[in-house]
Amino acid sequence: MTAPATSHNSTAPAASWVGQSVPRLEDRAVLTGRGQYGDDQPLKPGTLHAAIVRSPHAHARITGVDASAALAVPGVRAVLTPADVAAWSKPFVVGVKQPMEQWALAQGKVRYVGEPVAVVIAESRYLAEDGADRVTVGYETLPAVVDVVQATGADAPVLHEQVGSNVVSDRSFRYGDPEAAFAAAPHRVSLDVRYPRNSCTPIEGGVVIAEYLSAQDGYEASSNFMGPFTLHTVMALALKVAGNRLRHRTFKDSGGSFGVKQAVFPYVVLMCLAARKAQAPVKWVEDRLEHLSAATSATGRASRIEAAVQADGRITALSYDQLDDVGGYLRAPEPATFYRMHGCLTGAYDIANLSVRNRVVLTNKTPAGLVRGFGGPQVYFALERLMQRIAVELGLDPLEVYARNFIAREAFPYQAAAGALIDSGDYHGALALVRRQGGLDALLARREAARREGRLYGIGYAAIVEPSVSNMGYITTVMPAQARTKAGPKNGAIASATVGIDPLGGLNVVVASSPAGQGHRTVCAQVVADVFGLAPGQVAVNVEFDTQKDAWSVAAGNYSSRFAGAVAGTVHLAALRLRDKLARIAAHHFGCAAESIRFEGGHIHPAGEPGRATPFVRLAASPHWAPALLPEGMEPGLRETAFWSAPQLAAPDEADRVNTSAAYGFAFDVCAVEIDRDTGRVRIDRYITTHDAGRILNPALVDGQIRGAFAQGLGAALMEEFRYGEDGSFQSGTYADYLLPTTCEVPDPVILHMETPSPFTPLGAKGVGEGNNMSTPPCIANAVADALGVRDVTLPLTPCRVMALLGMDDPAPSQPMAQPAAPAGKGGRALAAQGEVLLPATPEAVFAVLLDPQALAKVIPGCHGLQQDGAHRYRADVTVGVGMVKARYAAEVALSELDPPRSLRLSGSGLSSVGSARGSGLVRLEPAEGGTRLSYDYQAEVSGKVAAVGGRMLEGAARIVLRQLFEQLGRQAAGGQAGSPPWWRLLRRLGVKR
Repeated sequence: MTAPATSHNSTAPAASWVGQSVPRLEDRAVLTGRGQYGDDQPLKPGTLHAAIVRSPHAHARITGVDASAALAVPGVRAVLTPADVAAWSKPFVVGVKQPMEQWALAQGKVRYVGEPVAVVIAESRYLAEDGADRVTVGYETLPAVVDVVQATGADAPVLHEQVGSNVVSDRSFRYGDPEAAFAAAPHRVSLDVRYPRNSCTPIEGGVVIAEYLSAQDGYEASSNFMGPFTLHTVMALALKVAGNRLRHRTFKDSGGSFGVKQAVFPYVVLMCLAARKAQAPVKWVEDRLEHLSAATSATGRASRIEAAVQADGRITALSYDQLDDVGGYLRAPEPATFYRMHGCLTGAYDIANLSVRNRVVLTNKTPAGLVRGFGGPQVYFALERLMQRIAVELGLDPLEVYARNFIAREAFPYQAAAGALIDSGDYHGALALVRRQGGLDALLARREAARREGRLYGIGYAAIVEPSVSNMGYITTVMPAQARTKAGPKNGAIASATVGIDPLGGLNVVVASSPAGQGHRTVCAQVVADVFGLAPGQVAVNVEFDTQKDAWSVAAGNYSSRFAGAVAGTVHLAALRLRDKLARIAAHHFGCAAESIRFEGGHIHPAGEPGRATPFVRLAASPHWAPALLPEGMEPGLRETAFWSAPQLAAPDEADRVNTSAAYGFAFDVCAVEIDRDTGRVRIDRYITTHDAGRILNPALVDGQIRGAFAQGLGAALMEEFRYGEDGSFQSGTYADYLLPTTCEVPDPVILHMETPSPFTPLGAKGVGEGNNMSTPPCIANAVADALGVRDVTLPLTPCRVMALLGMDDPAPSQPMAQPAAPAGKGGRALAAQGEVLLPATPEAVFAVLLDPQALAKVIPGCHGLQQDGAHRYRADVTVGVGMVKARYAAEVALSELDPPRSLRLSGSGLSSVGSARGSGLVRLEPAEGGTRLSYDYQAEVSGKVAAVGGRMLEGAARIVLRQLFEQLGRQAAGGQAGSPPWWRLLRRLGVKR
């Protein structure tokens, strides 16, 4: 196989535009600031804006929602409450039969931090946010569970009492005779691994614009939802309307999706209900904290994988025991992450025997969903880590282990043990290509040289099969065969496209797929241009989607790498159908057979008679103006819509075998890393990724998809992870703590291509957009394991984790530090701050201020009032915040361990709409330099929304605010005026808990 060219002169005449690196047609508008994103859409007069009140607790009963203070805010028009939602809607349907309900607003109980509890609708977003701060929600907190394994325990807090367990699905599968294979194998190699929760964080958050029309006409909504449109049915059912009474439209441009924008669908329902409550159109734009904490995440997975292995490394059986952490609710389309990969759990390997146990587990975290490559990273991190362990434990060359287990090239189409019909490939050829063009042998030599010098250098590999064009019936594998029969078969992957010619001879294309930067318009134009002998620039492609006007199916959308194989292929079919009709019209005009008509160079002519050529636009336009001249019996109209679904996509069979996708690409990756012994930093020396995506439609766009997926896979491997406290508090709510790779951290991979066209898709194309999200995390992990010689690695491989693998603790501080006080409580985000400050007053004067309620009220930033509630105990009304998070706290402040004028303990606790906080610190006063040296050693704990802003911001706030607080104290003691400076917003760190 030879790699296709990666650059072409797009202005030169072409026998085929498909296969060329045609520049993107979308870019001019986007690069000149003329993109049409969700927040750019014109609004109807009277449109209101929404802000969502979210739970600060991971697990709690709701004891009441009081919106009266919010409704008193000028400009606030309405507040949508749980009672409204219960009256006007139903819970979202889920894929398993369990008494488990998720509503658009929590009903009676919250199960994750960020769960919507109310919606404030106002004349501006600013007023809506102000109103949201005034909504009072009563909570009775409950124990939380955040670890997926612990959640399966008999003593774990149960999220849904009606279910009675946190395990909402437990299915076992058996293919071949795995027991016999394990009994006969001379070696058994096993590994326990975890794949963390992470995301892909598009630059644009969710956007919804919704309107309630009437009881008869239902709702209209526009959003940057990316599909699958099976969820349109879920939305309509939740709103208690027929599907044709929920008109849903998408925007022309989307600032990324990477799967996560499927999680916009609950907010479409929520904003439709908000519009109904307000009796006006409503717009909602998701902010970054909302997106990180409450949108969705990749499904966390705990796996035990075991292989039966022959002495030469040949695998005869695999066993999986998998637990998926789906968060507080099993939200559609989950358990897609489990079952999308089910048919190809044996990966790129010829393994006849397989046993699987899948358990879907609830925890007090954000509901999981689709994240780029969903299912693949979780499977391949286990499988490809196991491949390395087999090579290590048997003392074999990893490349030999791969070669002995790969599916043979003559075996395609290959039926995998669990049902995947892997369409085409040459996996051994890819391995040879890496050696020949990737410089693999030079890397191996570099590793040996580095190790002779005592450096930590490792090489890792990963081989993955990349599914594309999902079979809509794969999720039903979660049900036993009898239940599937009762529910009726589900299968297929219907794609639709429309191609039409306008009265001036222009070609127009409409597709039911919402692009998020992949280049849909460019590729569709290439495909249609080839069919009609035109240039891509002559084809207009419309990617704005309207469920009431455009052709679509439940499989519509932009997910599971379905564009190249299904959508572009269906565009090709629609274009061929229209071309055949136009050819019959042209044949009537030229007096020849339709089969002899040629479409070339912007003209139409009979074969071999270019001198009779007629410009395409002239002949193509004429049927609009003179339909009476059409051939006899031909219907007027130049518009064709095509639907396509691969016939190989059948429903799961009685033995639970299922062909989960229409096509299967392949990637083989090699990663070489060097690790710094002193810092634990992992540096990628070289990364080679070899792809077989079938027929390549646009090489430049394919390489862009590979580079993007590689960057996100690198982030998952080295940086990205959603973290939660023991009480379920979310702790990764800013990019200070949820770290993303930038161009400085992402090297340019070496990309190699080969093509084995799929026999099952119209153009022979397969998907390529998700592969490196699947292959890169295990490939880097294998390289690190090779460099360090360790068995177990945990993602992300941050420097501190790598240092732990090296057996090194963090170094001692450069100077002694005071021992922190006992923890303020269990769970939440723990913070500590120590320091000292010189005050221009005597210790006696400083101490007196601390004991004087009126003076103390002036010292505490953001304090609206302080009332004594006992000896040295006070109740306070305090507004505090960190970064983007601000709230009004009902606080309690106490002074204890009084030793005037030398020391005291200052404690505080408080509760607000965004969470709770509490803290305690020892304050010491010593005479110094004509004033007082005040030293403090303070520890606090915060939970809820404030904890989400991340440890770095919180720790910095704690240090700054405490110092400034005590400086205010000194000024007050010295007789100065202690006003409330702008940094009062950060005081919250001082400790305000429940």
